[in-house]
Amino acid sequence: MNRIVPLVLLGVVCLSAAPALLPQIPTTNPQTPEKIALGKKLFYDPILSQNGTVSCASCHNPDHAFADNQPISPGVEGRKGARNAPTLTNVAFRKSFFFEGGAKSLELQAMGPLTEHNEMASDVAETVKKLKASAQYVALFKAAFQDEPSMQHVVEAIASFERTLVGFDSPYDRFQRGDLTALSESQQRGMELFFDKADCFHCHSGGNFTDELPHNTALSFFDEDQGLFRLTSRDEDIGKFKTPTLRNIALTAPYMHDGSMATLRETVQHYNDGGESNLNADPLMRPLGLTDQEIDDVVAFLESLTDETFVKNPAFREKP
Repeated sequence: MNRIVPLVLLGVVCLSAAPALLPQIPTTNPQTPEKIALGKKLFYDPILSQNGTVSCASCHNPDHAFADNQPISPGVEGRKGARNAPTLTNVAFRKSFFFEGGAKSLELQAMGPLTEHNEMASDVAETVKKLKASAQYVALFKAAFQDEPSMQHVVEAIASFERTLVGFDSPYDRFQRGDLTALSESQQRGMELFFDKADCFHCHSGGNFTDELPHNTALSFFDEDQGLFRLTSRDEDIGKFKTPTLRNIALTAPYMHDGSMATLRETVQHYNDGGESNLNADPLMRPLGLTDQEIDDVVAFLESLTDETFVKNPAFREKP
């Protein structure tokens, strides 16, 4: 019989800096050690892609907090989509996925890149056939699900592993827990600006630094990627994309949904300028009047959200 994973293994005990956060675990897919182990193996295995060259980790690299350092990650045969790979840091606490929020569970999200033509381009029947031909995978699926390999179990296992990617031990978290030496003077000034003059906190709110809502951040006047409009067909949703988490943000460059900004400073400058001309721009997009020193301080604060224990956690790596 499978063993249910205690919530402490999901990092809930580390949430003193974010007490309102609760992991989003569907009752149909409870966490177990066997599923997590299988999901981790699948996450790093290119067997799931059409030609056996791309794995989940190809675009979600642990060295980059499970994001990518390229604007758009190449899929099978070098094909590219349109969006930057987001970090998987603390995805257990996210309520929806993709930049429009169209997937309401990690299980549904996982199916997207697996079958997307420009990403892993997996043929479901062929992939299941390959898994069933592997004695090791047959045994792992049996242990995790008491069943043979199937694509449903593939996404359930990957989602189970991804829900373990939890980190709340950055210098900012330690500062919040009472270690007043955890942040430099510049980072403390940046923190004050973040929650006041710079207005970052309106969208990057809560323990995971996201309001989970779509906004138009005036990135450009015209963008072929129309964001939330793709789901709703409402004009007011053109150019709206979900607020990403800022956890480990210093490790996940480049930035924005299309990876068009190379550095944190460039990104903060965009918001300080009030963005580009855009009829759908969020009302919060306006010139902020930050000085160069204040921009540097905000960037320093964002860098304080890096959790080195998360990045180096051997449990998250293919080879501990």
